[in-house]
Amino acid sequence: MRHNKTGRRLGRNSSHRSAMMRNMVTSLLEHEKITTTDCRAKELRKVAEKMITLGKRGDLHARRQVLQVVRDSKVVAKLFERLAPRYQDRPGGYTRIIKLSNRAGDNASQSIIELVEETFTPRPRKQVVAESIAAPVAEPVE
Repeated sequence: MRHNKTGRRLGRNSSHRSAMMRNMVTSLLEHEKITTTDCRAKELRKVAEKMITLGKRGDLHARRQVLQVVRDSKVVAKLFERLAPRYQDRPGGYTRIIKLSNRAGDNASQSIIELVEETFTPRPRKQVVAESIAAPVAEPVE
């Protein structure tokens, strides 16, 4: 039985799955946006959120914990110096998953996972002129 077993297996054994998550979180932190399948994006979100939270702590132990997962020192430096200060006042929810259309080859559902930008500026709205259009008045019948 599969009781209390969390996480998705993604059709891989445990070492392949952890290596894939390490590579994907490194790519996400480096490029800040990647395209992948829905299930992979949902699993990647868990790992990426933990890495950014460790980056916000900022101490040596947190850096060493991140280096166990993200093996690229340039990406770790980017996480601690640029990404962590961006999310310092945000208590979680550092990533966003946007659904895309299905992949052409195998019809797998695709999505974009990206880091949320703190400096969001909405587009200016068009000014709508509210013209009062009177309803047609019914004439009395004699």
